[in-house]
Amino acid sequence: MPAYKRILLKLSGEALMGDDAYGINRATIVRMVREVQEVTALGVEVAVVIGGGNIFRGVAGGSVGMDRATADYMGMLATVMNALALADTMRLEGLTARVMSAIAIEQVVESYVRPKALQYLEEGKIVIFAAGTGNPFFTTDTAAALRGAEIGAEIVLKATKVDGVYTADPKKDPSATRYASVSFDEAIAKNLQVLDATAFALCRDQKLPIKVFSIFKPGALRRVVMGEDEGTLVHV
Repeated sequence: MPAYKRILLKLSGEALMGDDAYGINRATIVRMVREVQEVTALGVEVAVVIGGGNIFRGVAGGSVGMDRATADYMGMLATVMNALALADTMRLEGLTARVMSAIAIEQVVESYVRPKALQYLEEGKIVIFAAGTGNPFFTTDTAAALRGAEIGAEIVLKATKVDGVYTADPKKDPSATRYASVSFDEAIAKNLQVLDATAFALCRDQKLPIKVFSIFKPGALRRVVMGEDEGTLVHV
């Protein structure tokens, strides 16, 4: 029996690169979609917020000295490209996904409308939220916290390269240990980098728990959804 009925999965754009320098690695995106498929087969409603670092990194050099808002809008467009790739891969794997963008690009994807997003989730469709919050100066982490709260998700799942939050950087410190769970207050006191400050504050205020886990660990998403000891739970 799944521990959650509705989840918000936050995927970084970098996660789609696999071992490539930038762009989308086909095998990696297919594997991620199959992880999501396992969860939807359990009857869990899934919404996704996707980042754009894998695409924007390739043009970041050209954005040096650029107006921050302009660079952020470029990043938002990169997330739309990722969302389209993710939705199409889901289609090929037999899943139904809808991309909803926070900035209006009607010919390409539909605009984000909360009641419509809730309807899609109730129908068993996967909803992919693109273009962050639609505002510059806010990260896709913040978009994940915001959309998670708006759709009534029971938890925000932050998919990373590391299988949880550690006492220190496990790559640099072999004695670092993983927290199974930690409170919001503890995470602040210990300066644990869970989400960016705005996203973290929003989740804390809305009493929306966060689970940090590795999307590169086979079956980890399913174990998280089943409530098993996987990753790190950040709670009130």
